[in-house]
Amino acid sequence: MEKHYVVCPYCGAGCKFNLLVENGQVVGTEPLDGVTNQGELCLKGKYGFDFINDTKILTPRLYHPMIRRHKGDELKRVTWDEALDFATERLTQIKEKYGPDSIMLTGSSRGPGNEANYVMQKFTRACVGTNNIDNCARTCHGPSVIGLMDTLGSGAMSVSIPQMEEADCIFLFGYNPSVSHPIVASRIVKAKERGAKIIVADPRITESARIADIYMQIKNGCNVAFLNAFANILVNENLIDKEFIDAHTTGFDEWWNVIKKYTPESVEDVTGIDPETMRQAARMYAKADTSIVGWGMGVTQQVQGVKAVHTIAAIACITHQIARDHAGVAPVRGQNNVQGSCDMGMWPSLFPGYQKVADPKVRQKFEKAWSLSEGTLPGEEGFKLTDLPGGVKSGKIHAFYNFGEDPLQTEPDSADMRETLENLDLLISQDIFMTQTTALADIVLPGTSWGEHDGVFSASDRTFQRFTAAVPPKGECRHDWEIFSDLSTRMGYPMHYDNTKEIWDEMRSLCPNFYGATYEKMDGVGYAQWPIPTDDSNGTATMYLGGKFNTPDHKAILMAHEFVKPTEMPDTSYPLVLCTVREVGHYSCRSMTGNCSVLSMLADEPGLVTINPLDAEARGIKDGEIVYVSSRRGKVFSRASINDRVNKGSVYMTYQWWIGKCNMLTMHQVDPLSGTPEDKHSACQVTAIDDQIWAEKSVQSLYHDMKQALAQDAAPQDKVPALESAAVKEPVPAMV
Repeated sequence: MEKHYVVCPYCGAGCKFNLLVENGQVVGTEPLDGVTNQGELCLKGKYGFDFINDTKILTPRLYHPMIRRHKGDELKRVTWDEALDFATERLTQIKEKYGPDSIMLTGSSRGPGNEANYVMQKFTRACVGTNNIDNCARTCHGPSVIGLMDTLGSGAMSVSIPQMEEADCIFLFGYNPSVSHPIVASRIVKAKERGAKIIVADPRITESARIADIYMQIKNGCNVAFLNAFANILVNENLIDKEFIDAHTTGFDEWWNVIKKYTPESVEDVTGIDPETMRQAARMYAKADTSIVGWGMGVTQQVQGVKAVHTIAAIACITHQIARDHAGVAPVRGQNNVQGSCDMGMWPSLFPGYQKVADPKVRQKFEKAWSLSEGTLPGEEGFKLTDLPGGVKSGKIHAFYNFGEDPLQTEPDSADMRETLENLDLLISQDIFMTQTTALADIVLPGTSWGEHDGVFSASDRTFQRFTAAVPPKGECRHDWEIFSDLSTRMGYPMHYDNTKEIWDEMRSLCPNFYGATYEKMDGVGYAQWPIPTDDSNGTATMYLGGKFNTPDHKAILMAHEFVKPTEMPDTSYPLVLCTVREVGHYSCRSMTGNCSVLSMLADEPGLVTINPLDAEARGIKDGEIVYVSSRRGKVFSRASINDRVNKGSVYMTYQWWIGKCNMLTMHQVDPLSGTPEDKHSACQVTAIDDQIWAEKSVQSLYHDMKQALAQDAAPQDKVPALESAAVKEPVPAMV
């Protein structure tokens, strides 16, 4: 049996294990003593491997390039030369007619690795000539990146994941690690067993809340009001480090002018939290020898996401619960390489290594390294991923190159996104599976999957780790970085690499904070944690030691903001709050985990809508029944899961499901500072369905038809036998 070391392709914890291979098939996993997981694996890490083998449980792998020469044509299988020549022709035409900024590209955080993302952003800037490059961090932790860069100078965790086990207090705010990052949750449980105090603020009674020393069931959408009141307590009870504030921060007086108005009593109706409970939590956090505050998308997917991160950073600074070992800020990233996509410059305002495109000296450095004439690289910030719908409607964006993502499943307001993709002059989709987005593409390019290529991932805590290929590419699939290089060469900017190490070494030479992260250092279970400017260590576990922040004057900037209500509040037509959450056994658009035999058995369409017993009783809904969930954007089926751990007045849906697609219901309203959608707060209604037999058959019919259509799209030259669909008695809700 062969063994090949890899890094898990799912969450951002960065767990390391071996893929076990027999007769060219991946047959299992074996945990390794990685820096994060130390011999442990979660459900997805243990069983999320066999999608590589093309199980066809959910949707088939892509094995060959395809094109449709005209809108409305069926996809046709072609050679790689035909596909890339067609892509070159169409992209060049659009660039010449509308300019380089009419082309938008997005990178992938779901398995290709840092090297592929580096080459894509190089293609975007050096060949296409635009900064219109982004990644899915925009829809999740974009506010963490921006908010921490604004205040501390670097948009990442200031501590390492292993340090969470050694902290004396852990404050989890809008973050449920037991579902999002089970190995991180294991660290937190071990910290609890060691004597650490746990504070949780979350609208739901999560698994973490059940072990918390203090649990605060906050109201949905109250984050900035809550954090302001928490900060108010810290100052009024003198739980701050005045010496550290004076020496290592700026802006305290202006910050306090806002915060002083937010006593816990003044916002109790907004937060739902008893002032004395909040005071106990503030004391626990500030008085602990070391405290870490961790957050997830409960903070970032809000209209005030960046502003909430500003306030979290300020809370850590004024208490000096940062810039010390085992104390700091921990935005734990969701997808396995969303940190790496940002590291590699898949960001409209940043080159690799978080170097600003607006800086002329930085542009000159990259121009020289990339053999470009001075003044070639654009210095203006490009479009964000969430600018795509508006950009298409306004005529500013005409082509979209989608790399390894499924925005038709993962972006808000799916009906609007479908219209956006259909109205493009050109849609290119480069992926490993036929997804809903890829089915609309004019050009389909099949890449290799995780397990079929080498590379480096960045864990959520800035840790670089290598992974290796376990099996060769399938069919005509090519490595993503090879596809970008070949296309770039055809479009007039020659690029060629022999392997991922060549790409990685080029990137290191241009990014001082990554320079010491060599392939040799990352061999086996080795790792390198940025900032790592030299070769003589494994890098930096704790950032800002001694109070030296990465701002121009090395001082943290304290920033405070007034609370603003969520955009869409409940009303008589839509009286419930819809909040999107994660599924422990599935991941992103489900194309990977849905094709894993064990994980696919955990749950199925149409997914669940979790609802409080009182809300269910008022609507005549029984546990396990199919129901309608509706908003101003659409209506979908879901299955009711009645649970008293959910707060009254709110419902929760995961975003992996096709028939119960929560993003049919969410709205395209974004945080103006980050462009991140407000997925955690939409008004909705849940309605009982009297005829459950009809409802079950309708779900089965819709699901069957969607899978059948995608299977046919993936193999247009093959005949997929038609299967009998379940009959329905009345029209079913429109689905994307």
